Amino acid sequence: MNRQELIAKICEDVKLTKKQANSALTCVLNNIGGALKKGDKVSLVGFGTFKVAERKARTGVNPSTGKKIQIPARKVPVFKPGKKLKESV
Repeated sequence: MNRQELIAKICEDVKLTKKQANSALTCVLNNIGGALKKGDKVSLVGFGTFKVAERKARTGVNPSTGKKIQIPARKVPVFKPGKKLKESV
């Protein structure tokens, strides 16, 4: 399912216009992204938790040359599915 299909499904389920559904979805995604940017975690009970994880610096290998390279530490978004989501899949 892509963004447009999700918006269409929201319109059908909640009886909103496409413009309203798009605004609602954009708002939710922006707020999740904003919370992660601040270092907060977002928990949606039954669905899952979004949080930021730290990846340590490490040594990698360039596959085309075989030369070792240093990969710097960085922050990455992580999603851990909730119990209800796991059971539904």
